[in-house]
Amino acid sequence: MGKWQGDTLVVDTVGFNDKTWLDAMGHPHGERMRIVERYRRRDFGHLDVEITIDDPEMYTKPWTTSYLIPFVPGGELFEYICQENNVDVKHLVGK
Repeated sequence: MGKWQGDTLVVDTVGFNDKTWLDAMGHPHGERMRIVERYRRRDFGHLDVEITIDDPEMYTKPWTTSYLIPFVPGGELFEYICQENNVDVKHLVGK
């Protein structure tokens, strides 16, 4: 679910299974994980992103990471897709 809190878009996500990892290093997560993402445009050239992971099955307390996405003139945005159970990879664009 997403909603605006002032100038920040807040996305609250639940309903995960335990069949994936949090990252390429293999950090686990459980089915009760909740992710809250906050997106705020600092100024024309910068997007602040803050992500909080709350997973009582795998971690003793919620933790937060953040990063900055700079505007790249002439750059292109790419869609990120989850490929869990993807049985039609051959038809994906950019494979």
